[in-house]
Amino acid sequence: MSWFSPAIKGNIVNQKQRILVTGGAGFLGSQLCEILVARGDDVICLDNFFTSQKVNVTHLLDKPNFELIRHDIIIPIWLEVDQIYNLACPAAPGHYQYNPIKTIKTSVMGAINVLGLAKRCNARVLQASTSEVYGDPEIHPQTEDYRGSVNPIGPRACYDEGKRAAETLFMEYHRMNKVDIRIVRIFNTFGPRMHPFDGRVVSNFIRQALDNQPLTIFGDGSQTRSFCYRDDLLQAMILMMENESGFTGPVNIGNPAEFTIRQLAELIIELTGSSSEIIEGELPVDDPTRRQPDIRLAQEHLQWEPKISLKEGLEKTIAWFKTIDLAHYHPPTPNY
Repeated sequence: MSWFSPAIKGNIVNQKQRILVTGGAGFLGSQLCEILVARGDDVICLDNFFTSQKVNVTHLLDKPNFELIRHDIIIPIWLEVDQIYNLACPAAPGHYQYNPIKTIKTSVMGAINVLGLAKRCNARVLQASTSEVYGDPEIHPQTEDYRGSVNPIGPRACYDEGKRAAETLFMEYHRMNKVDIRIVRIFNTFGPRMHPFDGRVVSNFIRQALDNQPLTIFGDGSQTRSFCYRDDLLQAMILMMENESGFTGPVNIGNPAEFTIRQLAELIIELTGSSSEIIEGELPVDDPTRRQPDIRLAQEHLQWEPKISLKEGLEKTIAWFKTIDLAHYHPPTPNY
């Protein structure tokens, strides 16, 4: 946990927290649980294991300050906690489009349930929102005051509009009921423990490159994304939860370094030493053409900016992919 700042460590040591992490067995949630357990908090990991893997948290099961609950957050749950990280929701287009009604229920009903729990317990609750609230943006880079350009009836709307509705619920619970909220808008994130069949570009490219299979880019690969390494993202998320300034957000969390998808594919081929070729496929409906966070608010309020470059992060992620057995990972849906 060497990437923690002294300020976070100081806050950790002074007061033990009872913390609920929804989606806690997922890519980000499992690493967050590991960090919180290591710092001495009592951690409840809640997950329905739709797109997550129990193997992500089995090493924590013998810890006295860790508890695992199989539960779907669209169903209310009664717990006693001090903080809630609401991370539960499928995030890869193929998986969230597999059952779009359930996806929007997870965002909306899940938000209602964690907010109700926070209200009853007087707990602080953080919403893991997304850069997808900006849709296919008309401004670049994207600032938090930009209201977005989302197609409310398109195939991505179940996720995009679900997250937008969740932000609305968080703000109304804060205004009406004085619930202590935090909202972070997460941009593309990658790192170890990504589900190898999550269908997103980094995991797909690495899996294909290691097997010397063709890397499929959609369109000509000129669309851009900004990729943030997992550890940088989680540091910002914890800083947001722990900040006592009254800053609720929303705040962009991501790495502003912008790359085309073709550049990403070429870099992964280079780093893996793969013989894969790059082939082009049909561009999905409503796929954003550009994505880059303006992180000035995070720099101002959290004194945070990412430290790990795309190349360094990919090297760590590729090394992890080489250690896993794909046979132990069940694709959540056929859409990967």
